[in-house]
Amino acid sequence: MKKIALTLLALTLSIQAQDDLSLSDAISIALRNNYDLKIARADENVAKISNAWGAAGRYPSIDFNVNSNNTWDYNDQADFKQNRRTAGVSLNWLLFDGFSVWIRKDKLNLYEELSAGNTALVVESTVQSVILAYYKILLENEKMQVAKTLMDLSHDRYGYESERQNLGSLTTYDLLQAKNSWLEDEGRYLMQRVTYKNAIRDLNYLMAESPEKSYNFSKEFKADPRDFSVDSLNQKMLANNTTLRNQYLGQALLQKEVSLKRSEWAPSLSLNGGYSDVHNNMALSGLPANVSDSYNYYGTLNLSWNLFSGGNRRRAVEIAKVDRETGEIKIENMKHSLTNQLYNYYEIHAVRKELLDVAQEALETAELNLKISEEKYHSGAINSFNYRDVQLLYLNAAVNRLDAIYAYIDVETALLRLTGGIISQYE
Repeated sequence: MKKIALTLLALTLSIQAQDDLSLSDAISIALRNNYDLKIARADENVAKISNAWGAAGRYPSIDFNVNSNNTWDYNDQADFKQNRRTAGVSLNWLLFDGFSVWIRKDKLNLYEELSAGNTALVVESTVQSVILAYYKILLENEKMQVAKTLMDLSHDRYGYESERQNLGSLTTYDLLQAKNSWLEDEGRYLMQRVTYKNAIRDLNYLMAESPEKSYNFSKEFKADPRDFSVDSLNQKMLANNTTLRNQYLGQALLQKEVSLKRSEWAPSLSLNGGYSDVHNNMALSGLPANVSDSYNYYGTLNLSWNLFSGGNRRRAVEIAKVDRETGEIKIENMKHSLTNQLYNYYEIHAVRKELLDVAQEALETAELNLKISEEKYHSGAINSFNYRDVQLLYLNAAVNRLDAIYAYIDVETALLRLTGGIISQYE
């Protein structure tokens, strides 16, 4: 008894030491720590850093060069030495190239927006995964409680049958059947407990927490059914769906590519300039050294215009136009695909909403049947096999109701993400 008391005390202290974790807390932690989100934000940061006028080619390039050339000539007549040092700064600047600089800068802006859109996709995916993982924990915990209830009933039945055998009113076969049922339910409970712990680990992975970390989950496992209008959902989806908005950004990039290819028809104007300093020291044996310095400045404007390139520019523009038209087809395809998904989820949502009522009614019937059957079993009106059948019916009804709740939450979450409202729903 002392050992049992110490075990219960340790278990109580362990439970008290656990942190409370609400669904909103889980989402906040995941949005800070999730591995995929960290990678997506790093990619977004790279796109932000790359979005600069210098990367688009607006500014000149400036180079500094230093060169030292030494010559030694030793012979029988006279030794000759020469040192020539050259230092200079050169500037190369493309002043005009058919507005390609501005077009490339617009593309960099779009790439940054697209990278942010990709991050938003990962955020939505993470939030959806956390929601389902959190409710999965509640689901498995409820199933574990159902399994424990059935295990306790089987244990009570086995104890009742043992007393009857001691009184001589029960055969060994009936007792063994009761024990087998109890052991079967105990095994089901132990496996369900493992499933519950694995569900916590799955959530910890999404939050980038230690697999051993556990929490108190106080949220009630229930569904709050609501009505949706398919037309309203469709309007929200076309306006707010993140995947579709990213596709529009991709289409804008294809349009910029057409403009960039067209800019190759324009002339280009460039400026080259610089400054150089040449120091020359030349000495012949027996004579004074000859030292000279020279300074040079230069500037060149270069205008070039490619009048014919074998049709390469024309073909490049045509290919860019085809890519743009293909992008428009992809947008229409995506709209159609998303609309199909929306209608599918809408129909499934309506069915699962009805199944919630069916599952609840079935559970209430099974609970009443179990209560009546338990009384009849103890009074001897039904045998142990009939009572076992009623227990299993209760188990199936309880599990079906729990699965119906989770299935409804699943489809509702999918609808919210498809219509772009999953973030605002759980902020």
